[in-house]
Amino acid sequence: MAAPDSTAVRTALWRALHVAVDPPPHVFADELGLRLAGPGAGWRQRDDMDPATAGRYRAGIVARARFVEDLVAEQAARGVGQYVILGAGLDTFAQRRPEIASRLRVFEVDQPGPQAWKRARLAELGLGVPDWLHFVPVDFETTPWWDRLAAAGFAPDEPAVVASTGVSMYLSKEANAATLRRIAGFAPGTTLAMTFMLPAGLLDEGERARHLATARRAEAAGTPFVSSFSPAEMLTMAREAGFRDAVHVSGAELDSRYFADPADGLRVVRGEEFLVATAGAAARGTHAASS
Repeated sequence: MAAPDSTAVRTALWRALHVAVDPPPHVFADELGLRLAGPGAGWRQRDDMDPATAGRYRAGIVARARFVEDLVAEQAARGVGQYVILGAGLDTFAQRRPEIASRLRVFEVDQPGPQAWKRARLAELGLGVPDWLHFVPVDFETTPWWDRLAAAGFAPDEPAVVASTGVSMYLSKEANAATLRRIAGFAPGTTLAMTFMLPAGLLDEGERARHLATARRAEAAGTPFVSSFSPAEMLTMAREAGFRDAVHVSGAELDSRYFADPADGLRVVRGEEFLVATAGAAARGTHAASS
């Protein structure tokens, strides 16, 4: 039973660090991921937890999490009844937000080993697995995850929210295109929120240096970045996949939504952006806005 990879753990720790060191109101409050990860008492002394040097990465992690959960809440209020999390890692939505999650069928799709580890940790912590939470173990590069999703109870003829954050850069362009085509074929009204990595050449010098340093760390951890896309390329891929509506949400827009107060000192690190696309019918609601 494989433990979660270093990226999933780091994400959980940055979420908890946001609550610990950043002034309220917090953009995203998640300390449960820290309990799942169980990093030990000295976790805040890790190099990647330095509040000063990791601040923009932390801001990016909590902003993207808030963006997705705002979208899920909006769509659930409109009657959408399914939520699919691709590459769920140590996501804690089902445990933190039962007032929304219990009205949905939530599907966490992830690698088999880390997912089994997570289930064991939930049991150890006495949190359990409610009836509406479904674990879907799958290897994204080798297995048709949508077949496993249907076998777990997903209803392809009903709209859903599908979230994929921090996943696309680890997959080939072909695997990303296949994912887009499959989700575009879901029921009309299905909304995809997916992050993608910008090519280093689209970043300014300072941001490019941060991006390359992150890429080196990812490769050293055994999870190298494989794919990057310009916003125009990603929008073209989405439309060619069959999405009727597709918009790009930039890091600058996330800043304006969640870090508008200059006094908080938080800004999203550039390099990871959102695609928000709707299958089959005009976009529902006004959550997504192009940048």
